[in-house]
Amino acid sequence: MFRTMTLPAQERGRAIEILLDGKRVAALEGDTLAATLLNAEVVPFRRTAVSGQGRLPLCLMGVCFDCLVEVDGVQNTQSCMVQVRDGMRVSLPAGARRVEEPK
Repeated sequence: MFRTMTLPAQERGRAIEILLDGKRVAALEGDTLAATLLNAEVVPFRRTAVSGQGRLPLCLMGVCFDCLVEVDGVQNTQSCMVQVRDGMRVSLPAGARRVEEPK
């Protein structure tokens, strides 16, 4: 099970909320999105397009790409490389990436 380190109150970020598929999730300012989702026991983060196999963060440092989510409408965002911010809108992807028309 994933657990973040318990820091003294003066070293913790302030309490904020993000929206995950329309539901409010508690977060701490300064935490990564991946840590926030893991603390909220979100499993899996995504499923592969071919086999439907569930994926979770593996490396937590931007190497493995298993933590991809959609953030504020941007697909394939590495959740381990993004800090949460109040009101952030996160969607868990399902299947293949959407192809969007060029602008």
